[in-house]
Amino acid sequence: MTDLAHLTERLLHAATRAGAEAADALAVSDTSISVDVLKGRLEHAERSEGVEVGLRVLVGRRQACVSASDISDATIARMAERAVAMARAAPEDIYAGLADPDRLARDFDAARLDLVDDAAAPSPETLQDMAARAEAAALAVDGISQVSAAGAGRGARRLHLAATNGFSGGYGRTGTSLSCVAITGAGTGMERDYYGDSRIHAADLDTPETVGRIAGERTAARAGATKPPTGAWPVIYDERVASQLIGHLLSAVSGTSIARGSSFLRDALGAAVLPDGIDLIEDPTLPRLSASRPFDAEGLPVARRSIVSGGVLQGWTLDLATARKLGMESTGNAGRGTGGPPLPSVTNVILSQSDRSRADLMREMGTGLLITSMIGSSVNPTTGDYSRGASGFWVENGEIARPVNECTVAGNLRDMLRTIRPANDARRHVSRQVPSLLVEGLTIAGA
Repeated sequence: MTDLAHLTERLLHAATRAGAEAADALAVSDTSISVDVLKGRLEHAERSEGVEVGLRVLVGRRQACVSASDISDATIARMAERAVAMARAAPEDIYAGLADPDRLARDFDAARLDLVDDAAAPSPETLQDMAARAEAAALAVDGISQVSAAGAGRGARRLHLAATNGFSGGYGRTGTSLSCVAITGAGTGMERDYYGDSRIHAADLDTPETVGRIAGERTAARAGATKPPTGAWPVIYDERVASQLIGHLLSAVSGTSIARGSSFLRDALGAAVLPDGIDLIEDPTLPRLSASRPFDAEGLPVARRSIVSGGVLQGWTLDLATARKLGMESTGNAGRGTGGPPLPSVTNVILSQSDRSRADLMREMGTGLLITSMIGSSVNPTTGDYSRGASGFWVENGEIARPVNECTVAGNLRDMLRTIRPANDARRHVSRQVPSLLVEGLTIAGA
């Protein structure tokens, strides 16, 4: 097993020797295996294993990033030399730089987050059996004509970050997943839907029979879908797509968007962006969630914070560079891959729930659209103008009347977010914990 901490030290040593005034290094080790089944037989199996490294160097306020998957001494030396040469030729960025040493995360406890499954990883044969059982369960649902995909996988990742400001830390993460896509009907009347589950600990995963049955039932319910009527109607975003709506809000409060002036919420700090009483919380410290982490990609501590409190926007999502541009402090939200510099990113987010079920929201809505799937996107990040393809179910008198497809929903995100009414069905094991949402004032383009 590659010693990632030692590897990052090698990168930093090479960088300073090549002339870097400051540097940080990220080393990532990934192992994954995936299996796909078709008609009960193995269709595809893939295994990958490798180490990638990224190096960011600073010469004054000029920076450059390089990455590689070869960790030989010769490659690391060439990486460092190339990065320093690139930095010297790069334009000056007065906001670039490492964190002050006195602000770095100290005494963090990665083990407390419980991000690694210590149980033996499932074998390829076990993954194949899981996928085959899910496929069989979907095919057992009345109305299912075929399963287009059934697959299972297991992944393990370790990373280590080190910098010349004295930070050095790492942690690991595992994940096991299972999914199934079923089809009903044939030809132009074909409809499909899916279900999948992914967990850090394999023991928490839904059974293959549950995954296949839900995929089959969701698909069978879509048989005979037609276009909904055109007009202005209320819309419910089902829990499985509601996080996409909140994702537009999260993008709008990213420090990158704010610093560029390309956000429909650029003037909304301290203003109401959600209904009264609705909170949107970020918490990277929650155990057993895939987006949790003990520190951010610049070595800063992470903590629970309010993005929206009582409907009022509390702050932006910032890394060091965007914080400096805006005259603020980093919120500990830097994310990074091996190929580029840090950028603001969110971890686990939790939207307030109500005591009402999705069925209660449908009764409140009366007549309108329940969206269960979305395709395509035409969203203007500066104005918030919103248009997306959707499918789901038409609701009449508070009850599902029929499946619908091939429609478009349109509105303005700032107005839409101010009208949301949440249900109580958010899943607690996912990183975007957003319940079904009733939204007023959308235009539906259908038949």
